Amino acid sequence: RRQIKTDSSVIKGSGDDCAVLKFDRKHFQLFTCDMLVEGVDFTRKTLPYLIGRKSVAVSISDIASCSGSPQHCVVSLGMPKNTSLKFIDALFRGMRDICRQYKINLVGGDLSEAKEIVVDVSMLGLVEKNKLTLRSGAKPGDIIFVTGSLGGSIRGKHLKFTPRVKEAKYLADNFKVSAMIDISDGLVQDLGHITEESKVGAILYEPLVPLYKDARDLAEALFMGEDFELLFTLPRPQAKELFKKNNNYKPIGEITKKNYGLRLIDKTGKEKKIQPKGFAHFS
Repeated sequence: RRQIKTDSSVIKGSGDDCAVLKFDRKHFQLFTCDMLVEGVDFTRKTLPYLIGRKSVAVSISDIASCSGSPQHCVVSLGMPKNTSLKFIDALFRGMRDICRQYKINLVGGDLSEAKEIVVDVSMLGLVEKNKLTLRSGAKPGDIIFVTGSLGGSIRGKHLKFTPRVKEAKYLADNFKVSAMIDISDGLVQDLGHITEESKVGAILYEPLVPLYKDARDLAEALFMGEDFELLFTLPRPQAKELFKKNNNYKPIGEITKKNYGLRLIDKTGKEKKIQPKGFAHFS
């Protein structure tokens, strides 16, 4: 990242959920991409419709985490020679249906032969300048929230999740979110991205972390990833207001000074340090 140089048209480059680019007087353009790879993100037994749907949904989730609206996407496919037309049709139907649902234009792409199935989606979106949310605005005293329950995603949720565009819009229209990210690599690791970019620490309260119905334990909620819920922070007065108005957003902790690090208060009241680990692409 240190070696990447950009010009003045780039508001925010590498290091967030989306790149943020100059667009017009009222808006920034958001630009993101996500790759799904056979054997890592799905298997050959996974329904191709769900692979196609997820390939677009993960980029929609990135746009949502910056409080934007998705607009256009392109798709690149790497396919083995023996891939059936039936598989390709179902894959495309999954993409087409979610694009239609979120009013996204699929405007082109590329196709290549590959040893394993690879699906790469690049997406553009727009966000009003005063509503842009990044990872870098959290302040000590802010309350940490999530938009839904966590853990157990590998048992189906990671293929069928709903990108939280509507929830992000509600927050952007009614509150001043200080930092936001979508949970793709795990609650703790993605919270670590916020604390790193905001130069703060954080504390989580175990009894407040909402567990998904398929989650086996707290560890899955903290570290499994692929929940694609939004993780965000609000100044305390706004947090109280949100909690009064809408209890669908779950408070799970608070932002502290940087030297506090990342900590968890368990059900017995015991405090322990936690490492910002989660899904590792090259472990």
